[in-house]
Amino acid sequence: MNSRLDAVWRAINPERLRTTFLDLLDIYSPSGKEEDIQLYLEELLNRAGFRAERQEVEDDRYNLRVSMGPGEPRLYLVGHVDTVPAWDLDTFGPQEDNGIIRGLGSSDMKGGCAAMVEAWLALAEALAPSERPSVGLLLVVGEEENGDGSATFLQTSQPPWVVIGEPTSLVAKFAHYGYLEAGFVTRGLQSHSSLPELGHNAVESMLRVLLLLGNDPLFDRARSEIVYSIREMRSSQAGFVVPDRCETWIDLHLPPDHAPVVLQDAIRRIVANLDRIIPGLNLGVSFDFASPGYNLGTDNLLAQVLREVYQKLDLPLEMDAFRSHSDGNLFFAAGVKPLILGPGSLETAHTPDERVIFDEVTNAARIYAALCLGGS
Repeated sequence: MNSRLDAVWRAINPERLRTTFLDLLDIYSPSGKEEDIQLYLEELLNRAGFRAERQEVEDDRYNLRVSMGPGEPRLYLVGHVDTVPAWDLDTFGPQEDNGIIRGLGSSDMKGGCAAMVEAWLALAEALAPSERPSVGLLLVVGEEENGDGSATFLQTSQPPWVVIGEPTSLVAKFAHYGYLEAGFVTRGLQSHSSLPELGHNAVESMLRVLLLLGNDPLFDRARSEIVYSIREMRSSQAGFVVPDRCETWIDLHLPPDHAPVVLQDAIRRIVANLDRIIPGLNLGVSFDFASPGYNLGTDNLLAQVLREVYQKLDLPLEMDAFRSHSDGNLFFAAGVKPLILGPGSLETAHTPDERVIFDEVTNAARIYAALCLGGS
């Protein structure tokens, strides 16, 4: 692999990579509105001599898939092109300062997408067709919502391995947290806002439920491994009244060895007797989405490639579990082994200060190229 890898690394063009990255950041692509960015990437890949296959997800929404080498790809580089909605449509685009690039999706995960595309172009430029590995590049839609892009791909393809460029600061994630979405609904009695004693306030009941639930040792942030985050809360909006309904959604991220069904049962037990503490409580609990975690271990071919490559790049190699939810859970459930590895960090993802160090993006391109050569 060494001589081929050296040739591919020489073909990686940081200026071309920077241009691709900045162009991606300049295209607004929230979940559901990814067509513009897919058109850009399709043209870029077609100019390089590839026929990018459109994989329809729904009207005007499609994945892009390309492959090289003989036979079915043994490994796919997977990037999602969608982002969360912009905090400010006037400032969502790229800003560059002292090697740091900011902008919506810079970390999650247009930096990873740009690095994957650059690795792909370098492989094609440096290697004759007969020398190219059997790998694929998959650019999916919908990851920030329900993963419908990856789910569509998995209906027809289950490669042995995928590398997903989620932000990990180049830490290799062969393990992945599970995810559980919990929904709570409290119901009360509507009354005029000036006469709250005639009604029952569903928001007040919900706040008491959340206080008691959050104080349970199961969710003690200092000691528990379970990540508990209240994502959204809304009440009935009927004017100047005591609200008779309140809904809350809670995100729960579980370590790889924790089963979501066990946590569901624990939550049901915690809230089962809250009506003894909260007068008039009418509470409904649902679990609309659950995805178990996984642990692939580090005794595998891709881990061995990373040990050699990180030493060659003079980078420290760390391996631990990915703490968020991602399409990695979908791939694993379908029998595919996912490695999560990309530039940028979760700490700034989904925030107005989202950013990535460009050197990380360049190193990611080198690492992706090495994984394609050594893992296929």
